[in-house]
Amino acid sequence: MDDAATRRALLKAGLAAGLLGLAGRTRAGAWLDQGFDNGWRELAPYPQKMPLLRITARPVHLETPFSQFDHSLITPNEAVFVRYHLAGHPLDIDPAAHTLTIDGKVKRPLTLTLADLQKRFETVRQTVVMQCAGNGRGLSQPRVQGAQLGNGSMACVEMAGARLSDVLAAAGVMDGARQIACRGTDQPALEQTPPFIRSLDLADALRPEPMIAWEMNGRPLPVLNGYPIRLVIPGFYAAYWIKHLSHIEVLDHVFDGWFASQAYTVPDTPDNGVPPGTKPDKTTRLTRMKVRSFITNLARGDAVPDGRLALRGIAFDGGSGIRRVDVSADGGVSWRQAELGPDAGRFAFRPWTLALDGVKPGPLTLMARAAANDGQVQPLAQPWNPGGYARNVVERLEIMVAETKR
Repeated sequence: MDDAATRRALLKAGLAAGLLGLAGRTRAGAWLDQGFDNGWRELAPYPQKMPLLRITARPVHLETPFSQFDHSLITPNEAVFVRYHLAGHPLDIDPAAHTLTIDGKVKRPLTLTLADLQKRFETVRQTVVMQCAGNGRGLSQPRVQGAQLGNGSMACVEMAGARLSDVLAAAGVMDGARQIACRGTDQPALEQTPPFIRSLDLADALRPEPMIAWEMNGRPLPVLNGYPIRLVIPGFYAAYWIKHLSHIEVLDHVFDGWFASQAYTVPDTPDNGVPPGTKPDKTTRLTRMKVRSFITNLARGDAVPDGRLALRGIAFDGGSGIRRVDVSADGGVSWRQAELGPDAGRFAFRPWTLALDGVKPGPLTLMARAAANDGQVQPLAQPWNPGGYARNVVERLEIMVAETKR
């Protein structure tokens, strides 16, 4: 059986069962806590994936166990989170038959196969952070509606594909074009559900970074992450990264479909927040990711010996790059600068380390705060919005330091 046939068999035999909630547990009692009330989730197996936290079964939404982010800078394909908006997932994907149409305000409408993209356009590679806009939503206070996510709906991966700008240039974008509207092959289960179509300003689409990708971490995209091609918009939240990309329409106006104009919007205020429990007077579309950092080698409630405490973590932003990371072990009264690790690119995770000496027995609250090159600094309090979007507060990690017998 060739690779394409194998992938199609995987979809039919495995994904269909997963969509119906029949995939089962990895083992009895395989549940993990996301870190908030009612945050326990089952670890479930899906095709081409390690057991991930099942947030929803239809549409499929799977979260990466947070401990994975301490294993390596690059998130393995089998550990990358999955987020669908529509229940009509493609179940029979033939890469030779799948096509991408580029039309609308273009001089030369195109219909391209995967082979066409690979032959006609230069292949480029980038290491990028992919993050759901609702990553951390379940930690909102007061709680908000939507998928209750911990902080595992993110990944750092190497993507390979063609520049979106090169493909648009081949189609010949007409004067007066303002946006592109993009969709994949997933479909609504109900007629009244709007199609998942996202729009992007043409100026952003024509930057050198956006890609039409067919490879992740040196291998074809996993079926649940967009096989055979997906849109990749480095620095932007993953709602723009259309899976199973099939259509790009160039528009001379601003697209007003529901998933573009109403979903993924935040209050149009300086911090994108409003008083908890209220609705904003005006909203704006959520685009570029905000700066974030995490401690990765410890979990809430861990017990560590007193004395010297070695910390590891990651930081990232929307593409300006990380300038520094500071760590506090006293509730934010004082901060120590961490050492930044290798720079894998301005769109990638930036690792950091710090050793704390003289750590005394008792409860300890650790905090990591990142600053980006564009001037952003993580806030100490999270601005509240009704969608629970764009969380980037300085997270507090409560651990216990135990006295070591000497």
